Amino acid sequence: MKRKITQALASWKARKHHKPLLIHGARQVGKTYAALSFGKSAYQNVVYLNFEGNPELAQIFERNLDPARLLAELSAFFGATILPHETLLIFDEVQACERALTSLKYFAEQAPDFDIIAAGSLLGVALRRETYSFPVGKVDTLTLHPLDFEEFLWALGEDALASAIRTSFEDRTPCPIHEKALDLYHLYLAVGGLPQAAKTYCDTQDFDFVQSEQKNLVNAYLADMAKYATPQETTRILAVWQSLPAQLAKENKKFQYKTVKTGARAYQYATALTWLKASGLIEVCRCVTEGTLPLAAFTKPDAFKIYLADTGLLCARYGIPAHILLHAPHSFDAFKGALTENYVMQALVTNGLMPYYWTDKNQAEVDFVLQTKTGDILPIEVKSAAHVRAKSLQAFRKRYAPPYAIRISSRNFGYEDGLFSLPLYAVFCLRE
Repeated sequence: MKRKITQALASWKARKHHKPLLIHGARQVGKTYAALSFGKSAYQNVVYLNFEGNPELAQIFERNLDPARLLAELSAFFGATILPHETLLIFDEVQACERALTSLKYFAEQAPDFDIIAAGSLLGVALRRETYSFPVGKVDTLTLHPLDFEEFLWALGEDALASAIRTSFEDRTPCPIHEKALDLYHLYLAVGGLPQAAKTYCDTQDFDFVQSEQKNLVNAYLADMAKYATPQETTRILAVWQSLPAQLAKENKKFQYKTVKTGARAYQYATALTWLKASGLIEVCRCVTEGTLPLAAFTKPDAFKIYLADTGLLCARYGIPAHILLHAPHSFDAFKGALTENYVMQALVTNGLMPYYWTDKNQAEVDFVLQTKTGDILPIEVKSAAHVRAKSLQAFRKRYAPPYAIRISSRNFGYEDGLFSLPLYAVFCLRE
């Protein structure tokens, strides 16, 4: 599958003094595939180390972490010559060998001509901080998310449609293939952006196989909770995870600890939330009480919303049949808004944006607000259909006079009176 991270990897390689690269991301988002496919296309040869699949590799790192010794032993182990700039070393599942992660510091300092990409899941929760040294300041980093809608279109062979959407966004003109784009957007909600689920759909066109794959992925995430957390932590992480559908189903989607368990308190479940965020399974959107610069100064520490990192997983968690999403009966309207918000949050975070949401003493609420590089504050209202009346958005614009506002809905592109109408399928176009 064509992924946008490939361009970022090429930029990393082209930088004259780049450091070892660490790719973050949840399990099964395509980190290994991205690193291997890039290595095979951009380097003379690749030396691939999988620390979970081959525990013997960890023994090479048990002694000192001198890069010259490591390179010599790795060359002997793999029977390959490791050359500066021409060989890509890939440290996969690096969380299974913490000394290999620490070694990146010494490669950066003592062997900067050797290119290394390290990839790992659960790096924020799987490592024993008391026994290893993270290479702070000695690595470049990238985060890989599930496929966004544009990458999903590429996987379907709809490159021309993706280009047409971008052209309409840049020109602020209606998309001529609007209805088809909306249909594929609904398909994306059901399939999601996890590469294996998307590939399964492309290969079979059968949602039973897709949902089976999604359930397998959910089970793998549950297994990680038991593997990388204490029994008490696992119980609480699982309780929060299981509460997420109910959290999003509420009219007020603010996260409530009482939804996790009656009488629950923040101090009991804060670590569980941190674990889920660090594992890449959820995204956190915090509340701001002012729509002015800087947004981070006006956050309410106890007010936030939680979204899943992939709409396909969300549908799997709810058990939503694919035909419901594709044909969108009115009986589904009550929850469609929550799913749409989740999709928009996922798209914004994937593009490197940091969304907040705004409330005014519970009298008005804007779904998302963004702070741009130039210091502008932009409100975003999300509608799951064509009904677009938004009193809260009007209240925000009247109070803070943003340069313009964004309304995301099933309507086509348009711009009028400082309000930019953005179709649901075009959220991937929003970038810094």
